[in-house]
Amino acid sequence: MSANLTTKYIQIHGVEQTFRTARGPFVALRDVNLTVAKGEFVALIGHSGCGKSTLLNLIAGLTTPAHGSLICANREIAGPGPDRGVVFQNHSLLPWLTCFENVHLAVERVFGAGESRAQLQARTDAALAMVGLTAAAHKRPGEISGGMKQRVGIARALSMEPNVLLLDEPFGALDALTRAKLQDELLQIVAKTHSTVVMVTHDVDEAVLLAVRIVMMTNGPAATIGEILAVDLPRPRDRIELAEDARYVHYRKAVIDFLYTRQGHVEKAAA
Repeated sequence: MSANLTTKYIQIHGVEQTFRTARGPFVALRDVNLTVAKGEFVALIGHSGCGKSTLLNLIAGLTTPAHGSLICANREIAGPGPDRGVVFQNHSLLPWLTCFENVHLAVERVFGAGESRAQLQARTDAALAMVGLTAAAHKRPGEISGGMKQRVGIARALSMEPNVLLLDEPFGALDALTRAKLQDELLQIVAKTHSTVVMVTHDVDEAVLLAVRIVMMTNGPAATIGEILAVDLPRPRDRIELAEDARYVHYRKAVIDFLYTRQGHVEKAAA
């Protein structure tokens, strides 16, 4: 099931975000305008300090914009909600709870008022099964690998059956092999759930592999959207086949050109 790109599911209009600092106001984002279709997978990419995570937090409702508006499913985003599940780079699991219990907390919070204990357990079991963690359900975070912890974080977000899945560099701290495996699993999960996904990444290959569109941010401060690249590659995607696909190489080169040629001065300034 492909995204209906004519449906404006997430709408971001004229958004600016300003933070107070000891040196005065810091404008992180300015004049950001973006629409995301229902079922679309969008990647946000750019140099450090370009406001990727700031924009994701605004969509999550964790912060409110200084100016502009954000709308999801025709309703203004005024705070966090179960319709938007968030997965951070830090898995944020409670170390004294098992994998099952960490996921069950989210399930109970969203569905606890209207469902039986058996139904809540079934939802938790299903979420863990979706990320291949049934066998580790009763282990605590300290007893599992970093990749498994991220799976629990994804399971926790999916267990709420969100319409939108927000991912803030969820694989950034993992080794290359684990990262690749979880990327492939994420593609499979999104194909099953048809979730709308907005993912922050600093990895060009990850963006091209996963996204339908890549939103490339200009350097901060006062960062904005510099260019949006449509990735016209068929799904399901296979990383081995794509490695020699001329279209994949073209999209990868386009993102690298934007980041390291047209926006590359940020690296020189920091050196």
